[in-house]
Amino acid sequence: MSHPLNPAIEMAMQSAERSDEFKDLAGAGRPLEFLSRPKDAVVDRIMKENKVVPVAVQLKKQLSELHAALKAETDPGKRKDLMRQISDHQLRLALELEALNKYG
Repeated sequence: MSHPLNPAIEMAMQSAERSDEFKDLAGAGRPLEFLSRPKDAVVDRIMKENKVVPVAVQLKKQLSELHAALKAETDPGKRKDLMRQISDHQLRLALELEALNKYG
């Protein structure tokens, strides 16, 4: 079960991202410390060499694109299809994050 504040945190982060508050942060472009652990180094290297992006990252990107498309769409039928796709992607993302939290 996720923390009850996760949706509020996610909304705050999306708002900050839209208003470019993450632009020019100290440490931007440098590796995150928690990803520099030796046990993660092999997985990180393999992912970078093969240009693999985690599923959760792919889903979040696709969700952003779907939300933008929904905002621009005026046809009711196409909007309904986009809303279904968004719902499917949100469910897949939730399942992916739950698995990541549970199994690492």
